[in-house]
Amino acid sequence: MKSKKIMLGTIVMIAALILAACGTTDNNETSPKENDEDMEMDSGSDEDMEMEHSDSGEVPDDLKEAANPTYEVGSKAIIETDHMEGMKNAEATIVGAYDTTAYVISYTPTTGGDRVEDHKWVIQEEIKDVENETLDSGTEVTIEADHMKGMEGATAEIESSEKTTVYMIDYTPTTGGEEVKNHKWVTDSELSAE
Repeated sequence: MKSKKIMLGTIVMIAALILAACGTTDNNETSPKENDEDMEMDSGSDEDMEMEHSDSGEVPDDLKEAANPTYEVGSKAIIETDHMEGMKNAEATIVGAYDTTAYVISYTPTTGGDRVEDHKWVIQEEIKDVENETLDSGTEVTIEADHMKGMEGATAEIESSEKTTVYMIDYTPTTGGEEVKNHKWVTDSELSAE
């Protein structure tokens, strides 16, 4: 009888521990309230992905600065897109301007999780083993950019492409919070003059 009570007590304790563990969150994850400016808002599964912003401003070695950009480095522009929450209508400072081909891609993060659909933008120079040819829709590629957690090394499908000037920008989200530094990338059509 005593051993049955001990066994029952042990089972109850194990069950309580399991239930308690199910109720905790991973400390590496951030809630939308804690980190709204880091939540991708493009479309599809991007809404649940965390951006990994680099303050370094590093760009691929072979990326060419734009010869005649619409928005000069150091100038201001209004953001007309909503890749991330708090981005639309924010004032951007242009940090870099580059002529390249920008791609919309879909991919499954290397860290697991749902497929990210129609992510904007990855540029030509951030795709592994690609020269100067513009890639066709449906082409499978390996991504070398680390804009988002699980992006670097992921296999992606090209959805569409656009030859354009891309900009690296700094901005303060309209939803509040810290300034976002060196956001990659927005295009000419996603900015407007102040």
